[in-house]
Amino acid sequence: MLRIISFDMDGTLVDPEFTDWVWLHGIPILYAEKANISFEESKHFVVEEYLKVGEGAIEWYDIKYWFRFFQLEKSWKDLMHQYVDKIRIYPDVNDILDQLKGKFPIILTSNAGREFIDVEMEATGLRRYFDRIFSATSDFGEVKKTMGFYQRICQLLGVHPQEMVHIGDHYEFDYLAPRSLGICSFYLDRSGERNGEFVLSDLRDLEKKLPPIVDRRLQIVD
Repeated sequence: MLRIISFDMDGTLVDPEFTDWVWLHGIPILYAEKANISFEESKHFVVEEYLKVGEGAIEWYDIKYWFRFFQLEKSWKDLMHQYVDKIRIYPDVNDILDQLKGKFPIILTSNAGREFIDVEMEATGLRRYFDRIFSATSDFGEVKKTMGFYQRICQLLGVHPQEMVHIGDHYEFDYLAPRSLGICSFYLDRSGERNGEFVLSDLRDLEKKLPPIVDRRLQIVD
């Protein structure tokens, strides 16, 4: 039986433009001012330093680490709030969350750090929809939403993987990883290039797909 619905954040509920502005515009500007170099030079240097660390390291996702690394004097919180106007939710988000709220517990399972999650949830007003919020990097020190990450979520919530649905826009970490554990996952492809039973081009399509899933779960349990 379906008991929990999980959503990814960036690229699923919230446009990732905000994070791009922070990492690829805001930090380079601050470093350019500190080092007295052009923005172009600064951005090249900053991105090179990001790449040296790489996506496989927890530091890659830690804005506090990068402020210390580049010895930036401005507050990382101030930088985030400087670009808060770049935070935008997709037009289908409130519709589907309004439909689901009250019917199922809804959780957020994101790879983003808590710093980004908190700002984006506050700016969009989305926090009211979620019963629990989990960050792979901040809460568990994991750099990706692996099968182990979803397993820990299920254990914390006291549910079996088969009782959970997850929706996200990353094919490997939002679709394949939870599915390998037994979670019913949906791949959100807003481009509309993919299609199939477990592919969504619009979150509102989820409403049409959930009832048969519940029916199949009940038949299996019976």
